Amino acid sequence: MNDAQLAAHLANVAGRILLEVRDSGMFEGKALGKAGDQTANQFLVHALRHQRPEDGLLSEESKDTPERLDKDRVWIVDPVDGTREYGEERTDWAVHVGLAIKGEPVIGAVALPGLDAVLRTDMPTDVPPAPDRLRMVVSRTRPAKEAVAVAEAIDAELVPMGSAGAKAMAIVRGEADIYLHSGGQYEWDSCAPAAVALAHGLHCSRIDGSPLVYNRQDTYMPDLLICRKEHAADVLAKVAAMA
Repeated sequence: MNDAQLAAHLANVAGRILLEVRDSGMFEGKALGKAGDQTANQFLVHALRHQRPEDGLLSEESKDTPERLDKDRVWIVDPVDGTREYGEERTDWAVHVGLAIKGEPVIGAVALPGLDAVLRTDMPTDVPPAPDRLRMVVSRTRPAKEAVAVAEAIDAELVPMGSAGAKAMAIVRGEADIYLHSGGQYEWDSCAPAAVALAHGLHCSRIDGSPLVYNRQDTYMPDLLICRKEHAADVLAKVAAMA
């Protein structure tokens, strides 16, 4: 099983496990989110350490260690991206399994278990064309002010959505056109989504246009932009004008 196949397989199985935990009826609310996080993380970490023992590993739900910093290949995973949405039994949550090679998001898979979908780097599909009025996904609870301002500047429709992975995959799936985030994230929030988006020919960068770089000592990643390439220059210019 190659890296892309492994990423897709693990994301898919973790998603199924999470649905089983939720459907068991044993947990609800925050307790459900915690149980899902722990169960999916245990599966993903064990599987990756068994399948790719020489690689580094960074997971939101495991204590970080410095060993990964000396590795060229590092798996970066988020067992449940959108814990709140998962706990509320919504569909806009995801499982991220990404592989950064020398800091670049090269391989990955994003499972959307609530939609029975897994988007992956080795099976890119055509991104549907954009409508006349562009759509921008934003947090359904805390829309970033920069995103709202850019949306107003380009007359884009705001589309509230849950997890980072769900937002990024909405661009890939043709359900939205721009994902501009400036409210702070971590590497596990965007590594796998960025890898999948890049494989589908989309633009991925920081909001100043610089590349996304992973496997850093400080895993905080304040912002990102994922969109069709033809919209990137305009969006980046609008953000720069606000600085």
